Amino acid sequence: MQQREQISVFDIFKIGIGPSSSHTLGPWRAAQQFVQFLQRREALQLVVQVKVLLYGSLAKTGKGHGTNIAILLGLSGDDPVTFDVDRIDSKIKNISVSHKLQVNGEHEIDFNPADDMLFLFTESLPYHPNAVTFQAFLDNGKAISATYYSIGGGFVVQDDDETVHLPEVDLPFPIETANDLLHWCRKTGLKISEVVIENELAWRSEEETHQGMLNIFNVMTECMYRGCHTTGVLPGGLNVARRASALNKKLIGNLTYTSYPEWVEAIRQTGQSFKNILDWVSCFALAVNEENASFGRVVTAPTNGAAGVIPAVLQYFIVFCDGYNEQRIMQFMATASEIGSIFKKGATISAAMGGCQAEIGVSSAMAAAALTECLGGSQRQALMAAEIAMEHHLGMTCDPIGGLVQVPCIERNTMGAIKAITASQLALQSNPDKAKVSLDNVVKTMWQTALDMNSKYKETSDGGLAINIPISLPEC
Repeated sequence: MQQREQISVFDIFKIGIGPSSSHTLGPWRAAQQFVQFLQRREALQLVVQVKVLLYGSLAKTGKGHGTNIAILLGLSGDDPVTFDVDRIDSKIKNISVSHKLQVNGEHEIDFNPADDMLFLFTESLPYHPNAVTFQAFLDNGKAISATYYSIGGGFVVQDDDETVHLPEVDLPFPIETANDLLHWCRKTGLKISEVVIENELAWRSEEETHQGMLNIFNVMTECMYRGCHTTGVLPGGLNVARRASALNKKLIGNLTYTSYPEWVEAIRQTGQSFKNILDWVSCFALAVNEENASFGRVVTAPTNGAAGVIPAVLQYFIVFCDGYNEQRIMQFMATASEIGSIFKKGATISAAMGGCQAEIGVSSAMAAAALTECLGGSQRQALMAAEIAMEHHLGMTCDPIGGLVQVPCIERNTMGAIKAITASQLALQSNPDKAKVSLDNVVKTMWQTALDMNSKYKETSDGGLAINIPISLPEC
């Protein structure tokens, strides 16, 4: 099984539904792919029963991450990009009560989630901790099965590599490492973002890329805006109160607005003090990840659990660095995506493989590089910023309380955003010639750290805060 090494901006930034890219979006996509697998074999209408087997991390934290919900929606033929998030509860309740599942929305079978979806807590498959096997039993006595791995960031691979991939293209600037990226920047004189956009043109037109990236940006800002204006308690039983709305209200004071652009202007009027900016960056990150924890629509950046870092730093750039310009927003996103691609190729963006360093650490590095380029930094300073940001996330564990993407996950996004801004400032005030550690060095180190890390700190809720905070969660 070979992972595709050609990674687009739209592979790193994917629109989906929270709370987890590897445990929600990935399994959702896997379920969709299994339905397509059945269709290609003209077996969909023959199915009388489906069994779902969840292994490793998907079993241990699956219910807290909504894996069961995502798989039911995926088998039903719903898509995470377009499905109305307000219909999730009612649809899942209907399946649970009726014990009926409309496969792909067209073929009804008996399905009891309690009996037909098995959480195999003590079993793992060798390729990746996030594994799910679908078994379809047919009316002719035969059975069809397929195993999928959710490898982080919403990326899914099938065990026998039957997944349909986009065709490979002839990229003008093939990149596997940070050194490759720097080589092309030096050879052409292009900025990192410009190299990325040139590569994107191998897949689609400039206009399609432009519109696609703006759509991603719009989903990010809609998520943030919604999170800053929604109160209540997060679902799942941990009873975590939303904080972004109250913080937004406190910071904005008596200023009024009715839209995102007006909100940006109102935030600018609140002042440029260090404390005010710090509070706003935290507010931006909290808002996104509170939406993510509530099964809201978010963008993987590069994952759902770390979805708040890049929007928060981008919003900081827009509001406090006068970055509200389509071209500069595209520049930010393009640069960030390439750093994420380098980490995915050289290490991992899956917490189940590498702990939280693979999510918050990578997102912080992405944001640091993007901000540095957009503030006028050189290509080497941008890479230096990414290295600094990751260097200070090395070894970060993933130990979600109750298997929910809430504590410590939400606050970690605020920390990742602040570290990204600090890393950018350090890089902008430094000479990269004197750097002791390269980005490729830190990618290699992150991967080695991931391999050495105990599995109980890899999104299993078997260690750390997850076992030291006594809680009692209701059955999902």
